[in-house]
Amino acid sequence: MTNNQKIRRRELNSRSESFIKHQKQLREERSSFAKVLIGMTIVFIGVILSIFVLADNENFLEKHFGKESVITKLFQKLTISNDNKEHADFALPFGLRRQNILFLGVDASNNPNDLWTGTRTDTIILVNIDPRTKSINALSIPRDSKVYLPGDNGVNKINAAHAIGGIEMTKKTIEDTLGVHIDRYIMVHDGAVKEIVDAMDGLDVYIEKPMHYNDYSGHLFINFSKGNHHLTGQEAVEYLRFRHDALGDIGRTQRQQWLLRSLLTKLKQPSTITKIPDIISVAKKYVKTDMSFYEMSQYAGLAKHIDMDKIEIAMLPGAPNKKGYISYWILDPEKTQEVINRVIYRDKTPVEDMGQLSASVLSSNSSKAPQIEEALKTAGIEIKCRGTASRAHSQFIAHSSKITNEYYNHLAKNNPAFAGLQFVYDPVNYYCGETDFTIILSGD
Repeated sequence: MTNNQKIRRRELNSRSESFIKHQKQLREERSSFAKVLIGMTIVFIGVILSIFVLADNENFLEKHFGKESVITKLFQKLTISNDNKEHADFALPFGLRRQNILFLGVDASNNPNDLWTGTRTDTIILVNIDPRTKSINALSIPRDSKVYLPGDNGVNKINAAHAIGGIEMTKKTIEDTLGVHIDRYIMVHDGAVKEIVDAMDGLDVYIEKPMHYNDYSGHLFINFSKGNHHLTGQEAVEYLRFRHDALGDIGRTQRQQWLLRSLLTKLKQPSTITKIPDIISVAKKYVKTDMSFYEMSQYAGLAKHIDMDKIEIAMLPGAPNKKGYISYWILDPEKTQEVINRVIYRDKTPVEDMGQLSASVLSSNSSKAPQIEEALKTAGIEIKCRGTASRAHSQFIAHSSKITNEYYNHLAKNNPAFAGLQFVYDPVNYYCGETDFTIILSGD
């Protein structure tokens, strides 16, 4: 091999590594956007729920929207019958069986008159709702997942299904790939976040550190100082997209949670109710669904009872693979089935049948560490690995499919030292030896 050939090969390898690294960053950004997409949708149906609740007061709608307005007449007809104000009645479209709702975040369209045709799905999340337990699980599907598209469309990335065959091909592809049934879908255009925040006259957010980043190719320019900020819609998008810090995906997830808390806080303010027409206008433009308005009201009734902190979100496990200039996410068949069984079909092992469990404990000068270790020993759990970790948020990371949020809550109920940990399900990455779960404790 000549020197020129060697130099050329090194250049190609370098480009390949840079491409794969960039694709990994994009996957992390899209994956961490899952909670924001779900949260924004829940905020929207929460707005609907708020109207239903307020609609019990006959004077409220007439005062803000007028006696003869379409909104007043509509909600007077659809107001939920509720004799017990503490527990609203709801009847989901498919009864008490678990239901699968497909959430899709689509990218920008080249046609300004049609936001949906020819668009790819940048974010794909399958949400499983259990009306009996009033709980939500969510499965994030990487957009680069290598799949077979229905018909004669062959092998492609799963996000191409919508661009080629619209929502029906997207649903069919996911159903065939995962062996599940999709009951309803909700699509959110990427312009929704900006305009919903603007419709709510901005959001107050505390920015924990200076954020500066310029991406001229991506037209992204971020410039925030540390402190309290009142963010516009565009600034909220920039805040969510910032990813250049040591915490990586964890830092982005935290910022998304903080923004959602700000959204929910603003939603509770009486002044926000007067913004309902604007928010509905944004939703009509940027949200597409096969749910009827009545069905959405019933899901909103259920959403009222769901604790956002207990939503389990898992990503389909796999590994990146590059073919030429195309980068795929290759699903791990065995691990994928484990995740589907756990998240969608909710297969779980009773606490009393867990058997011998093992754990890793990582801490950064936390006073909780001795309490946690003592509690684990008392529960008969072997601590296989100890180490240090620098994290801004304490976490309980489940690696085994039998370790569920329910099991974590069981531990927390019996020992307060476990309380307040963020539950994460990650069957692939181990942080300190191969164990059933890892506990990461931030500094005090």
